[in-house]
Amino acid sequence: MSSVIVGRTGPFMGQTVVLGTAPLRFGRKNDNDVVIVSASASRLHAEIVAENGAYVLHDRGSRNGTYVNDRPVSRYVLSAGDVVRIGDETFLFETQEALETVMDLSRLDPLSAASPVADPGLLRVTVAGGGPVGLAFALLLEEALAGRVAITVYDGRWIAAGPSVVWKDETQGNVRRQQVVTIQSRQYLALTEEMRHALFRDEDRFSEMWPVGPDSVDGRPPRNIRIAYVEDRLLELARSKPAIRLVPSRFDPVEQEERLTGEHVLAICEGGRSRTREHFGDRFGAADATVYSLDGEHLQDVVLGLRVKSSLRDPMSVLLTVAQNRFLLNSLRGEGFLNMRLTREEARNVVGIDPVRQVFEECIAARPCVMSRHEDNEFVCPTHGTLFLPALLRGSPLWKRIQEGLRLFGVAEDDLSAVTSFRLDMVQRPRFTAQLSRATPTTPGTYGFLLGDAANAIHFWPGRGLNSGLASAVSLARSLSRAWRGRPLRDADFIRHEAAMSMLQYRHKSRAWNAMVTTDEHGVTRAVKDVIARSTEQPPSSGPAGPGDGQSDLETLLERMREIRERLAPRLPGMPTDEELRGHLGTLRPTTLRTLCDSGAWDTLIVGGEEADIDLFYQSDAPVYVARPQEPKAAAEERRGGSPRDPRVAGHEPGAQEAVPLG
Repeated sequence: MSSVIVGRTGPFMGQTVVLGTAPLRFGRKNDNDVVIVSASASRLHAEIVAENGAYVLHDRGSRNGTYVNDRPVSRYVLSAGDVVRIGDETFLFETQEALETVMDLSRLDPLSAASPVADPGLLRVTVAGGGPVGLAFALLLEEALAGRVAITVYDGRWIAAGPSVVWKDETQGNVRRQQVVTIQSRQYLALTEEMRHALFRDEDRFSEMWPVGPDSVDGRPPRNIRIAYVEDRLLELARSKPAIRLVPSRFDPVEQEERLTGEHVLAICEGGRSRTREHFGDRFGAADATVYSLDGEHLQDVVLGLRVKSSLRDPMSVLLTVAQNRFLLNSLRGEGFLNMRLTREEARNVVGIDPVRQVFEECIAARPCVMSRHEDNEFVCPTHGTLFLPALLRGSPLWKRIQEGLRLFGVAEDDLSAVTSFRLDMVQRPRFTAQLSRATPTTPGTYGFLLGDAANAIHFWPGRGLNSGLASAVSLARSLSRAWRGRPLRDADFIRHEAAMSMLQYRHKSRAWNAMVTTDEHGVTRAVKDVIARSTEQPPSSGPAGPGDGQSDLETLLERMREIRERLAPRLPGMPTDEELRGHLGTLRPTTLRTLCDSGAWDTLIVGGEEADIDLFYQSDAPVYVARPQEPKAAAEERRGGSPRDPRVAGHEPGAQEAVPLG
């Protein structure tokens, strides 16, 4: 009968080692079998040795002693149930048969609401956040582990409606996200067939406004779709799955602490301001903002979102968007959001005013809220009752620049129906996977994962957060479906997922940085918002018609658009002619032309380049390499620093290791 050592307290808690003929060594050095992190442990503290059919614990001259059942020992023959203490960590010595009997009896405990006993073959998953990423992850995992998974999804933006769960509406404090986002074909093709059918069965609900790019799969273009529609369809699909339980309340990690110890997985999908992520901040590590800093300042952008209806054709909208960095239109058949990058001064003016108390409120900038247009042309926050101050001051510089953005994209002022804002605040995270609790004889051990905007920051490209979020959901679902065998999960099960997340973060980092900064003619890197601010203070350029008429800026913009048009024309038919562009841009004020010129064109090679391909980590036919087995004598020679033959004789570089493929 084999015997085992089980960690009871400390970092080894819940882990099990089966004892054999080789000694089991404990100590602080990394070459020990069980590494003790306690400062009171010695480098080689103790070891368990097989002697005459029994297992004997030896203290190896430790400074602070080795204890069994709280008594100091130097040599001790272990019996079932003995508790060994080394430093601050304790271990249980038990026969494997006895341990399995204890675990089997624990399953006979009566059921209770606080500690339900579940099928040990069932992967139990909690998802904090039921937006597109959380729902997509739940649906992907439900299909991958059909019949072997139980998923609970929490979201405070839902409400129970009879036996069903639906999204709250504006009267219930939830303003639905009507922004249009662009989903790359690499991401939507990774979803299940059922999910793709739910999202794209109605052709009126999506469009293919952007051309096929370097990342397009099977020649399929990106698709524009409204976030609220994605949320509706995925929630509808999740309601039909018995394995997915929907809870219409915000996940509270403190209240759910006891329940969480019975879960295998906690997927944190609550967005960039996740409270759950911050609750487990010590497990995931502190975020680093220095990679998004310039001259010691952490760069942040504030973007004003204008809900509009544009009369321009898609090819004209695309060309106008990528030719400058001040405004970005993403729409679905002309209806969508016109995003306006704000300067520091403009961001300070994005405030609401309480008409009753006559005080300023930052609800639109801090929450952010969506202010809808009423019949009297005032933009009103339904939650706080505030009015959008720049719209009340029609002569203010910010409102005039908003009007110029509308004119650029052919939007009549009456077709501006709502105003909101969002902040671009990017950080780099050290890890995306963390063990929240270790396995014990009665609990499975819980792993936490950051997905979506909780893991990666958004940036100025609409849909960037959703694309990265879907990729992260796909990656985790694949890792879990491969790893789950009914036993406690391990760090090693998520090497591929962690690598995929790091790759997504790196791609996201390069995109975000190049969307926020530009390099001038002198090679100096500046924030785009500061370049825009400086352009608004300078007089327009001179032209043939006279000083300050903006003709030079107009010609510069036209030349830039010709170059972009030449690149896009083969992939996007119906591009506007020079005459159409000149006539359209000629309606803009000279100061606006100067700002558009100075803001620079999109760096399409960076912003619109190839996506991170997580399939690289999950190819079933990828070769796996292991070292070629060696004879014991040869292995011993190598450990002593010698070699039975000189590796260079066989055509190898010194230190190279011969490997053979498996599978």
